[in-house]
Amino acid sequence: MRALPTELPDGPVFVPCCGTFPELDVLSGHLPGREIAGIDLSAGMVARARRRGAGDPLVRVVEGDASELEPASAAAVVSVFGLQQLPEPDAALRSWATALRPGGVLSVVYWPHSTEPGGPFTVLSDVLRERVPAGDRSWEERLVPALEGAVLERDEPLSFPMVHPDADTFFTAHTRSGPMRPLADARGEEFIAGLRAEFLRRSPAGEWRHRPTARHIVARAADRA
Repeated sequence: MRALPTELPDGPVFVPCCGTFPELDVLSGHLPGREIAGIDLSAGMVARARRRGAGDPLVRVVEGDASELEPASAAAVVSVFGLQQLPEPDAALRSWATALRPGGVLSVVYWPHSTEPGGPFTVLSDVLRERVPAGDRSWEERLVPALEGAVLERDEPLSFPMVHPDADTFFTAHTRSGPMRPLADARGEEFIAGLRAEFLRRSPAGEWRHRPTARHIVARAADRA
């Protein structure tokens, strides 16, 4: 949370697309005494997130559309790998920036179109493209303009090593609780089984190490005169 200062205006920290809320412990430790609210459309994810935050009166989890937030309602908005899963990511980013109170901070990390040469993300993308047309990624070019009145403080790549026990573990996580869950729900078990077989055929055996690159955008709402 190095991009999120402790000096923030009054108000909660919103975490759109919170999933199971893995950011909660870090945020609570970095911002003690601050209300933290997770938002997710999945009832299952919300249930798990609520269990994670149970017993902390400053934590709440809302089941709903994370792409729209109330204007001037947040001290900060933090999103970790949720943006690219929304139908209109640039519109969501605009809403998140507008939700900031003066001096508030927006910190968003997401997976861009190109994350690494080779590695499981690339192999999976190659397998998918043979079966599912590529989506429109032009929204990435509209992210910075979507910040509107906020001041862009950081727009940089972030790269960290990742380790998976094997290719099958990676694929299972990606389709059951990751970004391919909507596709799995829509296409069914037979389709996913075919994807799995081809993905494993192209993947190395044993532990898989790689270093994908994400994009990190940080902006601050201007203070009102």
